[in-house]
Amino acid sequence: MNDNHPAGQGPTPPLTVADVLALPVLAAGRPEVVTGMPHLDRPVRWVHITELTDPASFLKGGELVLTTGMPLPTDAAGVRRYVDELAGVGAAALVIELVRRYHRPPDALVDACRLRGLPLVTLAKDVNFLEVTQVVHALLLGNQADAMRRTQRIHEAFTALTLRGAGPEDVVRAAAEMSGRTVVLENLVHQALICEPSGLTVEEALADWEQRSRATGPGDNTAIRGPEGWLTAPVEYQGERWGRVAMLPARTDGPAFGPEDVTLLERTAMALTVARLIHPTPWERTAHRNALLDLVEQRHRSAEDARARCAALGLPTDRGHFVAALVDLRAGKGGGVETESRLMQELSTAGVPALVGELAPDRLGILLALRTSQPWRPIVERLSGTVLGLAPEAVVSVGSEVTDLTDTARSFRAAARVAEATPPGQPLPPDRSFHELTDIGLRRLLYALREDPRVQEYTERQLRRLIDHDIQHGTDLLTTLRHYLEAAGNKTTAARRGGLSRETMYQRLRTIERLLARDLESGDQRTELHVALTALDVLRAD
Repeated sequence: MNDNHPAGQGPTPPLTVADVLALPVLAAGRPEVVTGMPHLDRPVRWVHITELTDPASFLKGGELVLTTGMPLPTDAAGVRRYVDELAGVGAAALVIELVRRYHRPPDALVDACRLRGLPLVTLAKDVNFLEVTQVVHALLLGNQADAMRRTQRIHEAFTALTLRGAGPEDVVRAAAEMSGRTVVLENLVHQALICEPSGLTVEEALADWEQRSRATGPGDNTAIRGPEGWLTAPVEYQGERWGRVAMLPARTDGPAFGPEDVTLLERTAMALTVARLIHPTPWERTAHRNALLDLVEQRHRSAEDARARCAALGLPTDRGHFVAALVDLRAGKGGGVETESRLMQELSTAGVPALVGELAPDRLGILLALRTSQPWRPIVERLSGTVLGLAPEAVVSVGSEVTDLTDTARSFRAAARVAEATPPGQPLPPDRSFHELTDIGLRRLLYALREDPRVQEYTERQLRRLIDHDIQHGTDLLTTLRHYLEAAGNKTTAARRGGLSRETMYQRLRTIERLLARDLESGDQRTELHVALTALDVLRAD
């Protein structure tokens, strides 16, 4: 009695012929399986004691038939007819006692049972048939009561989910946990939006998803379909078919889907319909966001899982290169939903496979999957134009190209570094409307590091004495130092920029050297001061 479901959650497997034969009440009769050994896993629905020549007329299928052999016909044709009727009605097995009429099973009976695949079991010792029925029926009725209680728990669990406004991820996760099987939610174009694996890896569950899903035909009710034997149920939205939820069979040979699985999946579909009404955000958008977050944060268990997950969403994972981009809308400006929708529309119109989703408040992520010969710059330029048309203060940052889907986290990290190094109002490069790594110079690098205490401490240590002197004496030596450093140490140019005579410039530079204990003729020391002064400008502008 193997159970493929979590303890205490899944349905109790049906009582089989093998299970009944192992019960002490029958085992005492020393049962021997004469024919039908491969069919001992047949479920037993009831036990029927008979001494009639035509017992099949009183059966409905699934019965374990007990007989002393007294009513068996004496002729071979009659025996065949007797067995044909039992097999035709779907009897689980025939158990004959070898005590009264027979001491060995008749050859005609053995041959007929073997021909029809009907398990024939002999009992070498006398068995109380009434006691057998009492024991087996008690077990069957107990299983039915357990099934009713489990069905009630299913209804209660999904009612609770609906009342608390659970989202689709919660509903699908509950279905997978209660069934012990993998559950997948897909839309009408066979994109797997949510997958909760149980007993399978994501790769095993979603590999070649669209092809496998299309081979599993549609249906208006909950039923087992397709070559893989998926249990599927339709999911509706506002009276229209929206998609379906599928429960996948176990990877190993386990119990087939039963009535409780059907009930569970039907309640799952109903809860998803309600969730679709409560949560208006398109679930495709949520699926893109979750897939992007999994890639960015590298939450996949394996590279194969990542590829299968993205491919099931319609993103080709065998493309020549991938490019990540970030859209920062700047806090409080809003417009994220409209911008996201427009970007997805632009990419769809351009025929560019991509994932688009919100990675954080006011930040959208884009992952482009491009063919080897397909340039990414025109595509990003087009997207940037759309973004700036909707949100002029937005910043579009692009990461590095990568050739493997599992390296996209690196591309997103690069795009994030660009975004962090882009202060508000940063002018765009003259030839494009987005920012990339090559745009980051010293000032933008220091802007990205402005909150680092080491940068702040370095700036203060280098310039504190000069700043204090200016404050105490009302001078502006800091500006003089800036002119000198910007002139690359050319005193004449520095004096002209500051509107000073050469003599005054020389005097001020000597004062700066004295205050800072620095040699301004040293290229290294001038560089150190230039970095500190640039950092100070960044810190004061923040």
